[in-house]
Amino acid sequence: MLLSNYFKFLGHQLKGWPQQNYYLFFFSLGCQIMTLVNTKVTALTLITFVGTTLGVLCILAINAAKSVNGWLGILSAICFIITGYAAGNYLSIGEQLAYVITLDIPVLLSTNWNVNMVSKIRKFTGSTWIIAIISTLVVYVISGFVIGTFTNDPRPWIDAISFAISLTAGVICFLRYNNQYIWWVASGLAQMVLWFVSFRQGSATLAMFVNSSVYLINDVLAFTISPWYNKKERARLTKQETAYANQTVVH
Repeated sequence: MLLSNYFKFLGHQLKGWPQQNYYLFFFSLGCQIMTLVNTKVTALTLITFVGTTLGVLCILAINAAKSVNGWLGILSAICFIITGYAAGNYLSIGEQLAYVITLDIPVLLSTNWNVNMVSKIRKFTGSTWIIAIISTLVVYVISGFVIGTFTNDPRPWIDAISFAISLTAGVICFLRYNNQYIWWVASGLAQMVLWFVSFRQGSATLAMFVNSSVYLINDVLAFTISPWYNKKERARLTKQETAYANQTVVH
């Protein structure tokens, strides 16, 4: 019975998103299908297709402040780790593991995320800005040096900037700061560069570049329609989540 209720909860988490999120998902799905059928279908391209589809759902769930992103993030991370290893982008593997450790698993275990999280969104103060920026730079320098020294990663510093920004963004997201989207936009740009260069050098499929482009569109969209920034949307979702919680208690 408890498991049944949990699946109902997950189903609820996929509902009530801003309409633009659903439009973006189907746009992304169409782009990924076209990319898949226009390339040689292999185990890697199929894994990439599954990963990008789940990954887009994950970031759209974050955009909508829904905790189902935890499961979507874990499943897509498994696919992206395989894709990153095949491309030799080793820090992209670390990036996915960092998401799982700092965002996906904590979100699944956190009451703050699983119970009306949208009502608990907050903003940076002056000190948190400084900490976030310095942390990003420190992770960039250390990870770039380590990956360039101890592996054969062909793009260590591009890989490192993507990793550093994304890791910091994941932590900021879990801590419920809406400023995360400044980092997500920077992350989207960095990942577009990483996967485009990887594609041009024959190390990855075009699907990962397309996926990064969709991520960037989502991140820009968040500044307008996401409850992280849109007060009207936040109020609507808070009301929706409160009603769902009350209904659950009654049943």
